[in-house]
Amino acid sequence: LKAYEIPSDIRYLAIAESGLQNVVSPAGARGVWQFMKETAQHYGLTVNNSVDERYDIELATHAACKYLTFLNKKYKDWPLAAAAYNMGQGALDAELKQQQVESYFDLFLNEETSRYVFRILSYKLICEDPMQYGFYLRPDDLYPEIPVDTLRVDTNVTDMVLFAQKQGTTLKMIRNLNPHLRKSAIELKANESIRIFVPSLSQKAKPVQLDSTVFVRNLNE
Repeated sequence: LKAYEIPSDIRYLAIAESGLQNVVSPAGARGVWQFMKETAQHYGLTVNNSVDERYDIELATHAACKYLTFLNKKYKDWPLAAAAYNMGQGALDAELKQQQVESYFDLFLNEETSRYVFRILSYKLICEDPMQYGFYLRPDDLYPEIPVDTLRVDTNVTDMVLFAQKQGTTLKMIRNLNPHLRKSAIELKANESIRIFVPSLSQKAKPVQLDSTVFVRNLNE
């Protein structure tokens, strides 16, 4: 967010959207940033039958920053940009025109979007001072960082089990580290490539039990 000159508080928008989990909305939005397929592709994310980069936390965050930058330039206001992110530009534009107001705080909107900015602010307060609100987190309560290496794959992978074994790991670890891989095979178009995280061979990582909420940081970039 800093690189895109976006206020750091916008990070809490992702919590309001998904609770920082790769969830699927009733409308079909996916991932931590809850992108619809068309919007994701417009901002450079690969979405096909075997790969869905809406589930790649780093790439999806870049796409979200680009989209939010566009919305803020359009509305010249971060609360309105957040509202448009939540309910869609077309719906917000229609409400602004019909109600003849210019501020998010003067708009009468659906319940979800009416609460949206206030939810973001609430998450900010709680996350920045959790003990003030009764949340006491010990180091053991937090997810450990998992050292990973990054592979750039530009050919089809028909046997993910064999691919994992060649990297000295298992299919389970590959799928948990790479939620953007939606099937146990990868089909790529010509000149198309994706990145795949694998457990680092150069660092000895403490064994941990992963689940779908684990996010990794690429130590090679």
